Amino acid sequence: MRALLAFFTVLPVATPGSSLEDAARKAYLLPLVGLLAGLPGAALLVLAFAIPSTVAATLALGAILLAAGLHHTDGVMDVGDALMVRGSPTRRREVLKDARVGAGAVGALFIVYAPALAALAALADVSPVGAAIALLAGEVAARSAMLLLLVFGKPAEESSSAAYFVRSLKEGIPRGVALILALALPPLVVLSLGPVAFLMALAAPAATVLFALALARRTFGGISGDVAGATGELARAVLLVALSALI
Repeated sequence: MRALLAFFTVLPVATPGSSLEDAARKAYLLPLVGLLAGLPGAALLVLAFAIPSTVAATLALGAILLAAGLHHTDGVMDVGDALMVRGSPTRRREVLKDARVGAGAVGALFIVYAPALAALAALADVSPVGAAIALLAGEVAARSAMLLLLVFGKPAEESSSAAYFVRSLKEGIPRGVALILALALPPLVVLSLGPVAFLMALAAPAATVLFALALARRTFGGISGDVAGATGELARAVLLVALSALI
C-alpha cells in the first residue's frame, strides 16, 4: 500500500527499494488512495463558510491535483495533444510520449477542469460540507475509473506503465476486490447526499470508462498510463457536474 501511495501521490511514504511492480501488486486498493488524496481538498472546502465559494473551490481542486503531483493532469495534457493528431494509432502513441505542449493539451485542460471547478463552486455556495463530500467522492471516483480501465483495458504497448497494473489485475482475487471497491466506494461516500447522488456516483466512473475504452481502442490501439490518468480526471469532472445538477 505504501508503494501504491508513493506512485500515485506525493505523500512521503515510499520505502527503500519500492518499485512500480510493488505498486501494481496492490492496484486493487486504488480507490482507497483516492479517499486519502481527497482529504486535503475536502478540508479546504470548509473554508467556504468564511471565504467566497469560488476561492474555496479553486483551492480545494488545486490541493487534490497537487496531492497527485499533477501526474494525472499531465496525462490529460498528453491525451489532448495526441487526440489532435491525424494518423495511425502508432503516430498518436508517439505524441503521447512527446514532452512538447500543444493546443490540444490546453483544450483538454479546459474541458476537464473548468466544468469540474464550476460545479464544485456551485456546490460549495449551497453547502460547503456537501461540496466537501462531493469532492471526496469525485476523487474516489477518479481512482475507481482508473482501476476499472486497468481491469478491462488492454495495453497498447507492453512497455507502458499500465501493463504492470493490467497483469496484476488478471488474477481472480485482486480482480474481484478491484471491481467491488471501484463500484461500491464512490456511492458509499455520497450516501449522505441522497439516493440520486448514490446512483450518480455508481454510474459516473462506469460510463466514463466505457467511453475511454472505446476511444483508446480506436485512437491508440489500447490503453496507457496517460489514458488511465486522463480517464480518472474526466470521471471526477463527470461526477461533480452531475452532482451539481441536484442543487
